[in-house]
Amino acid sequence: METYVKRDTYLNRLIVRKGNGLIKAITGPRRAGKSFLLNHIFKDYLIAQGVPEDHIINISFDIEDEDMPQELLDREMLKDYLYSRIISKTEHYYVFLDEIQEVDGFEKIVNGLNNRSNVDVYITGSNSKFLSNDIITIFRGRSDEVNIMPFTFKEFCQDRKESVNELWKEYYTYGGLPALRRMPTYEQKVSYLQRLWKKTYIDDVVERHHVENREALEAIADALCSSVGSLTNTTRITNTLASVRKIKITDDTVAKYIGYLEEAFLFNEAKRYNIKGNKYYENIKKYYSVDVGLRNARLNYRQLEQNHLMENVIFNELLHRGYVVDVGVLELRVMKDGKSEYKQYEVDFIATNGNEKYYIQSAYELSSDEKREQELNSLKRIDDSFQKIVIVKDDIMPYRDDKGIYFTGLFQFLSIDKLVP
Repeated sequence: METYVKRDTYLNRLIVRKGNGLIKAITGPRRAGKSFLLNHIFKDYLIAQGVPEDHIINISFDIEDEDMPQELLDREMLKDYLYSRIISKTEHYYVFLDEIQEVDGFEKIVNGLNNRSNVDVYITGSNSKFLSNDIITIFRGRSDEVNIMPFTFKEFCQDRKESVNELWKEYYTYGGLPALRRMPTYEQKVSYLQRLWKKTYIDDVVERHHVENREALEAIADALCSSVGSLTNTTRITNTLASVRKIKITDDTVAKYIGYLEEAFLFNEAKRYNIKGNKYYENIKKYYSVDVGLRNARLNYRQLEQNHLMENVIFNELLHRGYVVDVGVLELRVMKDGKSEYKQYEVDFIATNGNEKYYIQSAYELSSDEKREQELNSLKRIDDSFQKIVIVKDDIMPYRDDKGIYFTGLFQFLSIDKLVP
């Protein structure tokens, strides 16, 4: 059997959805491994479970694939072909339709297949024509979305023999897109990542939304990449574009273009949450890149600050594990010089999943008592009972301090399945 990176998190998400009567739609950024997950990893699982190979019907409509069956782009011919393969009315069949958006009117075929009790339908689509909002509209509650991201650090390290520090350096520089594993030189990796931006991601957004001001769109992508881990808002970005890039654009257009980049799965926002006041700040957020390698390539490797990259990796790891992630702020009244004033204490992440909640600080280093106190200031002032975690870059033995705060090294955190063992 072919050896590949085992993406067990996503495989398990498909397994638990198997046979649930809904159309499984796999989404995510281009080149993150959607097709491979479906056509190789999940297919191999089904065969290992005893599903006959001729009961798994997989068709790829990827226009970059030389073997794409051109005749099946015709909706009626595709329909005839699929139904000719589904011979039995009682035996179970699995239909995989990769890049299905290339077939005009595909929703009728997919819905028709899904109406058959013995057919389980799985589809993928590109981010230029097939987004989460499209799925909701097209299938009207009959779909179940599985969103995938590039390799986590743990996935990236599978079957690699280098030291963890060497692997970390490669990961925070070039990221986790699967194709990079087959590229032996750094020049190839850089060329691949920059070509994706120029020829795929930006073109997708421009094509889908008929963007007239491509220069502004690219400048906003640059601004989001440059400011990962920093609080920002549309007004700040608008002013930066005007003063630095001499691009005049309105706040509304900036917000719209950011939305386009998020819809294309290139960035994820983290809302700012007032822990004491139990409310969100709507106008100020942080944005993180879906992949640090893409972020670095966009900036031509000019800003490789490990503290920001580490924070971005932790954010993506939390999303990968299924958490909703906000950034926190604790507003308290304190006495200073005999006067009472409000002071804000920042919490890097609030990770929530149902009844689970964790407060997390990303601390690149705790080299002094002053730095340690700075990182712990906010956590020590949160008076609820949810767990508090500090993740440090150093390789340390995990421990709890006398306040119950859990300390762990970055590599330990990225290599285990639970936030706190």
